[in-house]
Amino acid sequence: MSQRVTSRSSRTSLIRTRAAVLAAGLGASVVMGAGVAAAADTTAASGIAGAVEAQAAAQAKAAKAQAAQVKKAAEAKKAAQAAKAAKAVKAKKAAKAAVKKKASWVDPVKTYKLSASFAQNGGMWASKHSGQDYAVPTGTPVVATHGGTVVKAGGNGAGDGPAYGNAVVIKHGNKTYSQYAHLSSVNVKAGQVVKTGQKIALSGNTGNSSGPHLHFEIRTTPNYGSAVDPVKFLRAKGVQV
Repeated sequence: MSQRVTSRSSRTSLIRTRAAVLAAGLGASVVMGAGVAAAADTTAASGIAGAVEAQAAAQAKAAKAQAAQVKKAAEAKKAAQAAKAAKAVKAKKAAKAAVKKKASWVDPVKTYKLSASFAQNGGMWASKHSGQDYAVPTGTPVVATHGGTVVKAGGNGAGDGPAYGNAVVIKHGNKTYSQYAHLSSVNVKAGQVVKTGQKIALSGNTGNSSGPHLHFEIRTTPNYGSAVDPVKFLRAKGVQV
């Protein structure tokens, strides 16, 4: 009787021990599973954080590159504007220079062929030729070679004799006068102020003339006998005669 009780008690104790061991093992497994899960979560979190950081770095790099492009474009635009401004200033200066040049001396006619020259000998003149002839058709516009005041205008050479036909004499100051002769018509009168390049007459064949042309003189007085070489004079003023 005593042995059976002891045996049964031992079996019960053994069962309890096994149960405890199993329970302990199960608990350990649960704890280990939780640890593995926690480790997996940590790894995933680290991966996500790394990806976010990499994306942020890429975005920062892209933003920096874009900023550099914008800066470069702005600098290029600024340089283009500066170049445009410089070009405008240059053009303005050129325009002023052109106006200044235009306001200087010019040819008395635009399209021509030089014929009889200054101091040339010939039967057409009482002495040597007193001016430069510009061969042009009758009716060609004649302009003032420089601004000044008309001191003579009309027939009979404007007072210098019938050989000149219709003529005009302009005073330019500093003892300088210009004369235009053999005109078909005169468009100015004595006392009138004219500008450089202003139309003053039409060329013709009046007076002592062998054909349509403009007789042009540069004088030191308003009267015949004071002429100087007009081509040399005009070239010294920058006119391409």
